[in-house]
Amino acid sequence: MNDMLQTAQNTIIKTGKAMGLSQEIIDRLVAPNAVHEFTIEVKMDTGKKRLFSAFRIQHNNNLGPYKGGIRFHQNVSRDEVQALATLMSIKCAVAGLPYGGGKGGIIFNPKEVSEGELARISKAFAKAITPIIGPEVDVPAPDVNTNGQIMKWMTDEYIKNQSSKFKSKYKKTQLSATFTGKMIKEGGTLGRTEATGRGGVAITEALLAKLKKNPSEMKVAVQGFGNVGYYYAKIANEQKMTVVAVSDSKGGITQLQAQSSKFKAERLDIEKIIQCKKEKGEVAGCYCVGGVCDIRQGRKITNEELLELPVDILVPAALENVINKDNMTKIQAKIIIEMANGPVSEEAYNYLTKKGVLIVPDVLANSGGVAVSYLEWYQNMKGQTWTEEKVNKKLHVMMKDAFEEIWKTYIKRKSSLKQAAFETAIGRMIQKINSKS
Repeated sequence: MNDMLQTAQNTIIKTGKAMGLSQEIIDRLVAPNAVHEFTIEVKMDTGKKRLFSAFRIQHNNNLGPYKGGIRFHQNVSRDEVQALATLMSIKCAVAGLPYGGGKGGIIFNPKEVSEGELARISKAFAKAITPIIGPEVDVPAPDVNTNGQIMKWMTDEYIKNQSSKFKSKYKKTQLSATFTGKMIKEGGTLGRTEATGRGGVAITEALLAKLKKNPSEMKVAVQGFGNVGYYYAKIANEQKMTVVAVSDSKGGITQLQAQSSKFKAERLDIEKIIQCKKEKGEVAGCYCVGGVCDIRQGRKITNEELLELPVDILVPAALENVINKDNMTKIQAKIIIEMANGPVSEEAYNYLTKKGVLIVPDVLANSGGVAVSYLEWYQNMKGQTWTEEKVNKKLHVMMKDAFEEIWKTYIKRKSSLKQAAFETAIGRMIQKINSKS
């Protein structure tokens, strides 16, 4: 069993016991409802056929249809997919969505196939899962190495292979609601690209309000400059926080000195940095402030150094377990916002929480993406198209409401925010179990 699956299951078991749940209920919350394993056969450009191992794991549908992404990666495994499906059940319940959790994956490196082969692999997988998905059954989305184009291939294949009886039950827009994360012209929603980062900032603002802290006095460091990290940094600055350090996989930049928390670093120009990164291929040479990029005004840092900076808010938005037993004693931030999945190891989480560090767990912090996926699904099911402003407003309300519920539990139980999030989620899930019994 991999670490992520072990941690997810341990947290459910620990929370369930603390809530006084029976072993039978805990077992039902831990075990997936269904594990689907496929071998799909695809004709490659050479004319030869190749077999691919694939999974769709449906963890829990107490609250509604299974929901979760499909990833294409050479390291995909059944345990990894099951862990992610489990966490999706928790994440959807935390966000107050009428969804359960699912996840899918195919074992292969998409960088090693042509576009035509990628399309055929995507369609073969969609055909394989057609009998077990649907707009009110299981709603997949993009994940690692998948995108709107892949969702289009899958949606087209799904609709083509769906039974005539099923087609007569739903309109075409409703059938296309089976997949979210689609391109705008294919029924996708405005606001989806920025949703995870925007949701994370909304959660951060709600936390700062509870702590009676002024956002403009907060120094922020963001590790990871992909979609999530970039939009978090950009929107955090727009909301008057001061992003003083960012990094990508090759390193980062800051003006902040490692040991001087009193040093007033300047707010980075995030949009200028992304332009510079596109030209140079990395963030490390792009110290940009006020529309000007000059590396002599800042300094290059490693990803490890970024995590240990004297900032108020640390945002790991890249990989799992980057904060661990090796560096946990060097973390200076008093607030950590988990924008990546599992960026703080279990040991580090326990150590930092005891030291008084407030860690907003990934199942809450990065739930903005699935929240807007729900808004896409809702628009498709109702035959509506909303403005980006409307989507953003609804997202902000959903994130604030989700945070308020978890904060109440956190204060009441005097536990960690992670424990409070899992307790809130499990409470919602077992309420449905009991109502079905």
